[in-house]
Amino acid sequence: MLDIKFIRENKEVVQAGAKKKHLEVDIDALIALDDERLKQLKEVEELRSEVNRVSNDIARDQDPALKIQLIEEMRTVKEEIKVQEEKLKAIIEEWQKIMLQVPNVPDMSVPEGQGEKDNKEILTWGEKPKFDFTPKDHVELMLKLNMVDFERGVKVHGFRGYFLQNDGAELSWAVWNYAREFFGRRNFKTFIAPSIVHKQNLFGTGHLPGGAEDIYQTQDGDYLAGTAEVPMMGYHSNEIIPKEELPKRYLAFSPCYRREAGAHGKDVKGIIRVQEFFKLEQLILCEASHEESVKFHEEINKNYEEFLQSLGIPYRRLEICTGDLKVAHVKSYDTEAWIPSQNQYRELSSASYYHDFQTRRFGIRYKDAEGKLRFAHSLNSTAAATPIILVAIVENYQQADGSIKIPEVLRQYMGNKEFIKNS
Repeated sequence: MLDIKFIRENKEVVQAGAKKKHLEVDIDALIALDDERLKQLKEVEELRSEVNRVSNDIARDQDPALKIQLIEEMRTVKEEIKVQEEKLKAIIEEWQKIMLQVPNVPDMSVPEGQGEKDNKEILTWGEKPKFDFTPKDHVELMLKLNMVDFERGVKVHGFRGYFLQNDGAELSWAVWNYAREFFGRRNFKTFIAPSIVHKQNLFGTGHLPGGAEDIYQTQDGDYLAGTAEVPMMGYHSNEIIPKEELPKRYLAFSPCYRREAGAHGKDVKGIIRVQEFFKLEQLILCEASHEESVKFHEEINKNYEEFLQSLGIPYRRLEICTGDLKVAHVKSYDTEAWIPSQNQYRELSSASYYHDFQTRRFGIRYKDAEGKLRFAHSLNSTAAATPIILVAIVENYQQADGSIKIPEVLRQYMGNKEFIKNS
C-alpha cells in the first residue's frame, strides 16, 4: 500500500504508474474520498472534544440542575457521535477498498511494454546442450526411469496430479538440501514456514484483492499460500525491528499451492505447471532506502543465478516490463532455464522489490538514526522451486541411453552416484 500523503503529493506519478501496469484506478476520486474522510474525522474529533469539555464541566459544577442539563447535552452529543462514527466507518471502508487497488509505482528503469512478450532479455548464461541423439522430454525420461507416476497422481489428486518417487523424490531432496546449504552460506536464516495463512497476509503481500481465482481457500476462511513470501512477511507484522538487526535475510521452505485457474489446459504435460509444489524462498527486510533495495535486489538475483550456475543449467535473465509487472512490484527480474524438448526458456524464479508497499500493510517498522519510525523495505526471490527445476536438470543432463547425469554438486546427497538409470 502506498502512503496516502505520497499519493496526494504525486497523483500524476501514481496515476501514470497504474496506467503503465494496465490497471484501472481513479486517483482523483480517491483524493476526493480522502478529503471526505479527513472532514468526517475532524467532525468526529470535535464532537469527542465536546464530550470531554462537558464532562469536565459536570465534574466542576456543583449546581444539581445545571448538572442535569449538562448530562442531557452530553447524551445528545454522544448520540451524534455514534451517527457520525458510522458515516466515518463507511467512508473508511470505501477508502481502504480503493487504497488496496492502487498499485506500486514502477521504477523509472523498468522497460515499458504491454505484456510478457515485451519483457527484456538482459543476459544469457551457459552453453545449451548439443545432443548427438534425439532428446526426449522430461515426461518420457522420468517415466522410463520410474521417477514419477502421473497416472496414480491423477487418480489421487486429479488434473495436474503427480507422485515423485524413487530417484525423482531423491533428486528433489538433493536440490532442497543443496539449496539450504548454498543460501545458508550467504547469511540467510532458515525457516520452515506455514502454508495455511489468514486472509490479511495475502492482502499484505499484494496477492489480494486481485488474483483470488488462483488461491485455494479453506472452509474456515483461511488460505493456502502459493509462496513462503506470504507467511514470512506476516512473521514480523505490527513489529518494530531494531535498526541494528537490518537487513534480515530469511530462507523459508514451504509447500505451495496454486489453483492455476487461468491456465487450465496450458502446459498440462508433465511437472512444469502444477498445483502443489515445494519451494525455498529468499526474503530480505532492509532499511527504507531505494539504494538499499536496488542493492539487495541485485544480491538475491545474483544468488539465484550462481545457484543455477553451480548446477550447470543454462539460463537467461529477463527484466519484467511495466505491463507484466505485478501490483506490488517496483521492479522484477525473471530467471528462465533452457528446456531442450521445448526449444525455449521457461521461468524458474522471480526476484522483486517493493519499497514499503508490503511493510506498510503489515506494519513492519524500525527506528532510523534520528529515532523516527520508518517502514522497512521488502524484497524476495525464489531460491529453489521443485519440481520445475527437476525438468531443467533431467532434460539438460539426459544421455543417449536414457539415463540422467546427476549434477556434480548434488551427488553427495544421492549416495555419490553419477547417473540416474534403470537398475
